[in-house]
Amino acid sequence: MKPRTAAQQRHLASSPFQAKPEPTIEQFAVGDRVTHDKYGLGRILDKEEEAVTVAFGDQQIRITSPFHKMTKL
Repeated sequence: MKPRTAAQQRHLASSPFQAKPEPTIEQFAVGDRVTHDKYGLGRILDKEEEAVTVAFGDQQIRITSPFHKMTKL
């Protein structure tokens, strides 16, 4: 059995409802200061294509994209 993938919702031009905007994925660079909802203040140590490694005090956490809970300061 194959796992199902989420189907993308279609939006008809005649629909009275607005289409949901495409989510923008924030881009980070090594050295950027960030804040995370769970871990607090941190600094980007390493950047990969789909993830970043962030130093939060004495711990290093790898956070994958999309970065919903993390914002650049």
